[in-house]
Amino acid sequence: MRLTHLASETTASQRSPLPVVMDALERQAALDGPAAVIRRAVRALPLGVGRDALRGLWLGHPLHPVLVQLPIGAWSSAALLDLFPGDRRAADRLVAVGLASAGPAALAGWVDWAEQRPRQARVGLVHAAANLTAVALYGGSLLARVGGRRSLGTLLGFAGLSTATVGGVLGGHLAYRQAAGVNHAEAVPVLVEPAWHRIGTLDDFPVGKLVRRTADEVPLVVVRTQDGGLSALADRCSHMDGPLHDGRVVEGCLECPWHGSRFRLSDGANVQGPATAPQPPFTCRISPDGAVDVRLAQV
Repeated sequence: MRLTHLASETTASQRSPLPVVMDALERQAALDGPAAVIRRAVRALPLGVGRDALRGLWLGHPLHPVLVQLPIGAWSSAALLDLFPGDRRAADRLVAVGLASAGPAALAGWVDWAEQRPRQARVGLVHAAANLTAVALYGGSLLARVGGRRSLGTLLGFAGLSTATVGGVLGGHLAYRQAAGVNHAEAVPVLVEPAWHRIGTLDDFPVGKLVRRTADEVPLVVVRTQDGGLSALADRCSHMDGPLHDGRVVEGCLECPWHGSRFRLSDGANVQGPATAPQPPFTCRISPDGAVDVRLAQV
């Protein structure tokens, strides 16, 4: 027991302080109030079909990480050029390009953030604050450069890049530690054996009712249609792991009860965000004696 206690103390003392700070940030419930106000504002934006485009539905994964490459790349290049005489005008243009491209990147990020869990939203709020501060610093940098105060402009540029780097660290925590934006159904094909799995009899599946079953301990949601056929998808939503068996069938699609993502029952394709990844589908077969088997579909 003593050795175990000492090992735990040693592990805690050797832990890097940065993850400790990130974990503490996740617990800051005081951020929930501002987050609720901003979330309502983002959801109220009249984006129409552009909302799913900003989410990256057409891309197959979130668009925000793609869009941030331009401002970060432009500002990093500007910082390098500021270190060498003779490239001042090019550096100024890159600062301007970074500012112009920051808007679309931020909008895509806010659209994603509005559907995140509370602990993710807290980190995301600070992530956004860091990035907005970076934009403000670069805005001041550009004004100083245009006004002939190049030393001040360069200093503000480096401050902006440093702040954007902090925002990037927070974004990495969101993406990799908190799994925001990842495909939560990606492991299903690995966990389910490529064989037929008995999940019950036809009488266990009333027409139009969402029924939860398991195959190799992986939860499924099964729907019996009006024509007597069966459709089955992995039950946990690829967006945020929502329970699809608590959702509803809408126009041939299964709608997640948490955030409204829709997946086509026939093949699991995601036709409405915020999910950007499809839902793993299962092939169903009905034996002459009424037994129902499912097998992971090859898509």
